[in-house]
Amino acid sequence: MPIPADIQDTARDLAEALRQHDYRYYVLADPGISDQEYDRLMQQLQQLEDTYPELRTIDSPTQRVGGQITRDFPTVTHSVPMLSLANTYDEEEVRDFHRRVTEMLESDNVSYHVELKLDGVALAARYRNGIFSQAATRGDGMQGDDVSANARTIRSLPLRLRTVQGLPDTLEVRGEVLMHKDDFTRLNDDRALNGEKLFANPRNSAAGTLKMQDSSIVADRGLRVYMYALHAEAPGIETQEEAIAYLRSCGFAVNPHTRVCHGIEDVLEFWNEWQDRRDDLPYEIDGIVVKVNNLRQQAILGNVAKSPRWAIAFKFSSRKTETLLRGITYQVGRTGTITPVAELEPVLLSGSTISRATLHNEDFITELDLRIGDTVVVEKGGDVIPKVSGVVQEQRPDSTIPFRFTDRCPECASRLVRPDGEAAWFCENISCPAQVRGRIEHFAARTAMEIEGLGEAVVDTLVSEGLISSYADLYTLGEQRAKLVALDRFGERSVQNLLDAIDASRHRPLHRVIHALGIRFVGQTVA
Repeated sequence: MPIPADIQDTARDLAEALRQHDYRYYVLADPGISDQEYDRLMQQLQQLEDTYPELRTIDSPTQRVGGQITRDFPTVTHSVPMLSLANTYDEEEVRDFHRRVTEMLESDNVSYHVELKLDGVALAARYRNGIFSQAATRGDGMQGDDVSANARTIRSLPLRLRTVQGLPDTLEVRGEVLMHKDDFTRLNDDRALNGEKLFANPRNSAAGTLKMQDSSIVADRGLRVYMYALHAEAPGIETQEEAIAYLRSCGFAVNPHTRVCHGIEDVLEFWNEWQDRRDDLPYEIDGIVVKVNNLRQQAILGNVAKSPRWAIAFKFSSRKTETLLRGITYQVGRTGTITPVAELEPVLLSGSTISRATLHNEDFITELDLRIGDTVVVEKGGDVIPKVSGVVQEQRPDSTIPFRFTDRCPECASRLVRPDGEAAWFCENISCPAQVRGRIEHFAARTAMEIEGLGEAVVDTLVSEGLISSYADLYTLGEQRAKLVALDRFGERSVQNLLDAIDASRHRPLHRVIHALGIRFVGQTVA
């Protein structure tokens, strides 16, 4: 039975109204209606589509609510490699970048488009004939994970472009997925009430959310995406500034805090301004990105192996705070390296609660004369990794004593050794449980054998139950299927998925096998 024309018109008008309100809210930052009114319009459209399923299209606003379950994330090859950026904390290196650019272009007439460096997760989104078709993570730069179902729930990502004039049939754009600070706080508050582990910072929560299997949960977490790159030949676009304006006209959210700088001094002024203002923003940033504005000049400069010559990230200085050193514990690495860890009185720093930080090795502790009970200075390297950088001597209690490094492995109690010329102490017992777990986790990692589902918790269980003691044991694990199924939180389906993933790893290329073996000094690049 055909759908009445007035019903079709109503559904079309509702969908267009919702798209317009998304555009006003996320792109123009000028909401035209209340959340309640928006929800009412969405409910009306949902009811019409439920009654007349033929009305439901892949770009309908109702498709953002999620509900699709993704068992795995297929690999996607990027149409253009997703390169990383060279980065620095040093003003002089930014000046060197400017000198290299002007020398290679044989011209001092260079302007830069300077943008805030959003602290999130890179995303590539593809559109076919103006309709969203696919989204993928950066991955290794050449290939990433297909996260289309989850990306579809991000309301700042248009499912239909506002304009397709002059665009190719297939368009790819790049941007940064992130979580606003208030959404992050709300998420952690909910997790605390439910007794769940808290996310360390908004970036980690965005990364974890983007790879969740249940897209309805993703939809509820309020991810945002801001686009910064257009991979298509659009008419009349000759600069990065014009590309950003065009992205905005297509309906993409773009970061409004940009500037075209004529000379390196303008760039440094922009950096200083936002170093002081970054707390005013609703999201985390960790620096600025400096790009040659002229696209023709970008093409002349080209790329090196992993990054473009025409751009650099100038990161902000680390933030610092003080807290109490409550204790020093040890971690055992897969090669037997013993790493001391500072156990700290929890303290808030750059949006994260810090309770632990690496102390590197014995010499580092000795050099700082760290003592349990000290008040220590903690900073975040690159505003990401916490580290102890000093001691507040004036606040040291009289009762503290110099710290003495352990001479026994905290896992297996074997005597530790420190080879000549090495800064670290080592456990030489290759059967040490911590080393066994570490070797297997490394072997199964995404950059190595990529065994889906074989994470830290599963490895811990398999090793503690005596089912495996080396990565070679993984390939005979199917012989112990009955024991696997009998384990807590292991069912027939999860066991089969794990065995299938192990079997699939047999076909990895040789360089990944070499990397997976964990040979000292043989990392991913050398392999």
